[in-house]
Amino acid sequence: MTFTILKTAKRLAVTAALSVSVLLVGCGAGDDEVLKVGVIAGPEADVMRVAVELAEKQHGIDVELVEFSDYISPNVALADGSIDVNAFQHRPYLDSMVRDRGFKLVAVGNTFVYPIAAYSKKLTDISELQDGAKIAIPNDPSNEGRALILLDQRGFIKLKDINNLEATPVDIVENPRKFEFIELDAAQLPRSLDDVDLAFINNTYAIPAGLTPTEHGLLVEDEDSPYVNIIVARDDNDDDPRVAALVSSYQSDVVEAKADELFKGSSVAGWN
Repeated sequence: MTFTILKTAKRLAVTAALSVSVLLVGCGAGDDEVLKVGVIAGPEADVMRVAVELAEKQHGIDVELVEFSDYISPNVALADGSIDVNAFQHRPYLDSMVRDRGFKLVAVGNTFVYPIAAYSKKLTDISELQDGAKIAIPNDPSNEGRALILLDQRGFIKLKDINNLEATPVDIVENPRKFEFIELDAAQLPRSLDDVDLAFINNTYAIPAGLTPTEHGLLVEDEDSPYVNIIVARDDNDDDPRVAALVSSYQSDVVEAKADELFKGSSVAGWN
């Protein structure tokens, strides 16, 4: 995690704590309105449930989890007001959605870094990767670049700009081993393992498939990754005291412990 992200995380944590202590008293956070939180079904939703229980117990807010199965719908639902906040994406992905779709969404707190990793059913070590291998990568903005940057860092390919977080296969300037890149929806990547030599899979979908970076990853992103996940609100409700309460509850030891349990030691708290 970069120093910039760490500093931002600390500022967000302090802001959230102050907002909870001051705004909840003045704005009546115990009203009857439900705070709807969008999450991706699976272990990340289970982590959020711990935060929700804490927020309801400590701050008296009523929270409803709304589960999604893809990376597009949670931001669409947030933008149109169907939900109030979401927690599933990292900042580079949010930035791409804001730029491409004009969504007025803002980050209100950091959650975890979930390192992306490459998995295989055909290989037991990355040294076994053959020339011409088929490599499946996410097709969504930023996560695709995330996989390619990891391959560049490990010397398998060369990108035009290794700092381009939204690189795609067209940005590969050197592919000496003639790898074939197959772009797939992130949710399909675990199922692709029977048909490809290597697949880069986000923890969101790796964990439900029985895969963890620490046990099964052949290439694993470093812990200093810039891809810290975030809690996101709209720019017209980011100062809602209930949102501050949720962020404060999420950034807690009990939530960190739950993530460590579910992600088998591969999650890194982004607010410390």
